[in-house]
Amino acid sequence: MRTKRLDPKSGCAVELTLSVIGGVWKPLILFHLLTGKRRFMELTRLIPSATQRMLTLQLRELESDGLVFRHVFHEVPPRVEYEATPLARTLAPVLLRLRDWGERYRDEQQGLPPMEAGCSTEASSTVRSAAIAGD
Repeated sequence: MRTKRLDPKSGCAVELTLSVIGGVWKPLILFHLLTGKRRFMELTRLIPSATQRMLTLQLRELESDGLVFRHVFHEVPPRVEYEATPLARTLAPVLLRLRDWGERYRDEQQGLPPMEAGCSTEASSTVRSAAIAGD
């Protein structure tokens, strides 16, 4: 596991926040879990660029930080579901703002068309509902 800066050297809470949710895949994992419970293979299909090992490591870190519940069903074959915790749901407005900023940056700074996949409008409305429910 990685070492986390729970006492930021800069004295800024942004550093602590990024220590917990930072990384390439954690924000995407959280975004998808805010839409509901997901099985591991669902997450691998939603985030195809991430290796299974990396998703496993990131999910473990999010679980240890209190942002993800891991539900193990003792069945054959074994089944595991991941779910956003109430604490993770408080990040919904932040993730939506990050998504919006990325879309504007892509359009205004890079002159590229909107992205089709990833953070779909359907998922965004579910995340937005989670953000409103969390307020």
